[in-house]
Amino acid sequence: MAEQTDIAPRATSNRSTTPGSDTFKRYIGSGWAERTDILPPSREEAPFAADRRARLSTAYPGKRLVIPAGRLKQRSNDTDYPFRANTAFTYLTGWGSDSEPGSALVLEPAEGGGHEASLYFRERAGRDSDEFYANPEIGEFWIGPRPSLAQVASDLALETQGIAGLDTVVASSDENTLVLRDADPELTLLLDIAIEQAAIQQQDEAALPAIAYSPAAEEADNVSGSESLEQKLSEMRLVKDEYEIGQMRLAIAATARGFDDIIADLPRITSHERGERLVEGVFNGRARADGNAVGYDTIAASGPHACILHWTRNDGPVVPGDLILVDAGVELDSYYTADITRTLPVGGRFSDEQRMIYEAVREAADAAFAIVRPGIRFREIHATAMGVIARKTAEWGLLPVTAEEAIEPENQQHRRYMVHGTSHHLGLDVHDCAKARREMYLDGVLEAGMVFTIEPGLYFQPDDLTVPESFRGIGVRIEDDILVTATAAENLSAAIPRTADDVEAWVAGSDQAQPPVVETPPRM
Repeated sequence: MAEQTDIAPRATSNRSTTPGSDTFKRYIGSGWAERTDILPPSREEAPFAADRRARLSTAYPGKRLVIPAGRLKQRSNDTDYPFRANTAFTYLTGWGSDSEPGSALVLEPAEGGGHEASLYFRERAGRDSDEFYANPEIGEFWIGPRPSLAQVASDLALETQGIAGLDTVVASSDENTLVLRDADPELTLLLDIAIEQAAIQQQDEAALPAIAYSPAAEEADNVSGSESLEQKLSEMRLVKDEYEIGQMRLAIAATARGFDDIIADLPRITSHERGERLVEGVFNGRARADGNAVGYDTIAASGPHACILHWTRNDGPVVPGDLILVDAGVELDSYYTADITRTLPVGGRFSDEQRMIYEAVREAADAAFAIVRPGIRFREIHATAMGVIARKTAEWGLLPVTAEEAIEPENQQHRRYMVHGTSHHLGLDVHDCAKARREMYLDGVLEAGMVFTIEPGLYFQPDDLTVPESFRGIGVRIEDDILVTATAAENLSAAIPRTADDVEAWVAGSDQAQPPVVETPPRM
């Protein structure tokens, strides 16, 4: 791993027109004002990230832990996707949208116990190097100013090292080194090789019979430990700290403004043949203005598209008289994201069937929310919502059995109209904590500080002959973001209109349903 990169990654001779003469290099490397680094105060998240590192440390005494940020991912030819650091890396460092590709956090076992944390990243090049003008991936002429080691150390309240120092970490790794494997496959491979070589050397020095050592077994042990690390970090994120909850509130507030923007632009949206694309664009504009980006691809599903659970093509019209299901969330610069769904009557009023279906979904959501409190199991939320869905679909004559019979595990006919789950954890990832064990997640007990969605729905496919013709092509989902409190729960997105009456008033621009008024979240 070289400290500087002189050749631009994926550069081609067809596009390389930067002068290469010695005269040019001397000239462009001179005449620059002296840099004076202003050291920022440590960011708000820094003490919370330090506490998370301390808690992780106690679970892995004597182990070196390597948490990479990940690298740029190629989109096509010589263009990359916007960089998004690995979730665990951000969780443990506090470095979000301003993080540097290729970075890695290393927790080194300390004498006397615990770990010492160091953040390795590629510091900006000096003006005496050609990196800053000739490298389009990391050069400042191309992507703008990059931070110094001292600036990042001050910002994150964390020791920093140049990226070249990571070579020493790799070279000295052995069976006591664990890495978050999926974050940076290239670094993981280097560590795997070093760990295997260390084991072979130890075998040779011990002069044990060759049969006593198996590289495959050694690698399997290390991979198992690394999987445990990934699992541990997912489970740590199940309960949010004070900083995380504050970020969730800001992300939800920004998302509410995004929904306002969509409603305000409905006349233009309905006049375009691909109005769904305009919905997506309007919301993405809010996400970029008030945060980092969207937390996931926006679903703007109008008419029968609302029956497609993850409709992200968003290329259809938005027609008055139809419903449009918008599932969207703003991701802040800290990477915390909201995840909210509202189903809106495009023309301003629900039809009788639309209203009946909408209010049934809301009843299921409200019933699920009503039971949330510390001590219940996560799966009870889904079961409660499904009880309402079964009852409603049975009342409408859609089921071949009673509601009570339908909810039996061997039946489940009502699930034809809602095949997805009711809740998932939410935070740095839209589907957060995904690697947690089942007994900690689906079968886990709720604790104060958990944040998750409640999102029941009903979807009647356009060609479903088991439902009345007037139901076909109607899809409804209502999704809110829920915080478990010390005694019950708080619906963090409750201020976004959700009853049929309030939604109608909202779309019509009535004062009866005012969306939340909040300040723009600070940039991180």
